[in-house]
Amino acid sequence: VQLQASGGGSVQAGGSLRLSCAASGRTFSDYAVGWFRQAPGKEREFVIASSWSGGSTSYSASVQGRFTISRDNAKNTVYLQMNNLKPDDTAVYYCAAKYTGKSDYYLRTAGSYNYWGQGTEVTVSS
Repeated sequence: VQLQASGGGSVQAGGSLRLSCAASGRTFSDYAVGWFRQAPGKEREFVIASSWSGGSTSYSASVQGRFTISRDNAKNTVYLQMNNLKPDDTAVYYCAAKYTGKSDYYLRTAGSYNYWGQGTEVTVSS
């Protein structure tokens, strides 16, 4: 499956952005998905993840209550809604996917995923 992330940009603290991750090549509904981010000089870190159905989700503590993951399997697209953005959210955001069939679980570690998008940059100014 090929992933294409989009929706990044520059926003002031307190603002919102919605990132999209569009998949092509396979039936996306058979894949668990996740978002990761990498700030300059830092390692890639887990942000949020969803099972194939969206029924199981997991959030990092730093984004809990501010970020939401959703997916539209009919459109082969996953969304990351980011509200109340903070300067610490500045990073390149990557979407990732792993085939799970209809097993409804999420994945929090980058090494568990075998498909990655190219990244979209988010900059939050204070």
